[in-house]
Amino acid sequence: MIELSNVSKVFHQGAARITAVGNVNLRIDQGQIYGIIGYSGAGKSTLIRLLNGLEQPTSGSVTINGQNITAARGETLRQARLKISMVFQHFNLLWSRTVSENIAFSMQIAGVPKARIRARVAELIDLVGLNGREHAYPSRLSGGQKQRVGIARALANNPDVLLCDEATSALDPQTTDQILELLLDINRRFGLTIVLITHEMHVVRKICHRVAVMENGHIVEEGDVLALFSHPQQPITRQFVGQLNDPLAPETLNPALISDLPGSVIRLTFTGQNTHQPVVGTLTLKYGLPFNILHGKMTQTAQGVFGQLWLHVNATTTQLEQILADLHHSNIGCEVTRHG
Repeated sequence: MIELSNVSKVFHQGAARITAVGNVNLRIDQGQIYGIIGYSGAGKSTLIRLLNGLEQPTSGSVTINGQNITAARGETLRQARLKISMVFQHFNLLWSRTVSENIAFSMQIAGVPKARIRARVAELIDLVGLNGREHAYPSRLSGGQKQRVGIARALANNPDVLLCDEATSALDPQTTDQILELLLDINRRFGLTIVLITHEMHVVRKICHRVAVMENGHIVEEGDVLALFSHPQQPITRQFVGQLNDPLAPETLNPALISDLPGSVIRLTFTGQNTHQPVVGTLTLKYGLPFNILHGKMTQTAQGVFGQLWLHVNATTTQLEQILADLHHSNIGCEVTRHG
């Protein structure tokens, strides 16, 4: 559906050469909700502008639905962009137009007949939950309502791809969840491919199927959301996953709080059906050792549940090795975070 091959974008500021995107290779399948996460300056916004042809790569190619966007020019590029819509962080609504007029605007530019525009606007207003607000101006709307208008406008010409550039970062947490649920519903109903640019791991966790982590213009880690959450490889990925950690997780506690407990601390990581296994009871029965639960948490992602559990046990070296082997055999990730 979307394929980036060796894509780089270099900007020149005087004698300085700034690589905003460096040699990115990426594939996004039809119907996926794909997250691209990174902090400010990582290159996310430049990357999304390369996807819709607003920026031309310095090298490499961008292909969408088999069409090379990089090589498209003039009318060919304009027609391609009609199938690649955008939702913006700060809404970008026309303040002198009503909700209906904002949604109709892109169809008017595309030359859609008036009768079809009226029908499509009514359909979209119902889809995004703005019934009764058709004639309101943006100044009379809440942030969430403005973003619903932005989403409806982006869907007006029946795009194949919806690009969301920090579409929820200007919203409060409750409204963010509502907008994410709307995007998830749109994806499920129409099989629309959605690419989300964000710096918030909550957004990725909530609705994305796959995610790429960007740092300094490069993709440093990529994969299924559940796998990335349960086994982050890069320091920046672990930092993002840590955004969702309970501040009272054992790794953030003062070591003095458990320093008087002899023994080891083990962190267990569960995914999918493994979260239902009676791990602590099984280990206790097998080894005859008391396992103290220090902390536990469960996190729901679009692909399923993953959980983490911190256990304290006073075991011999041999017993500890056997315990870890049993956990691995049960497909439960484990790491000794403190040796006794």
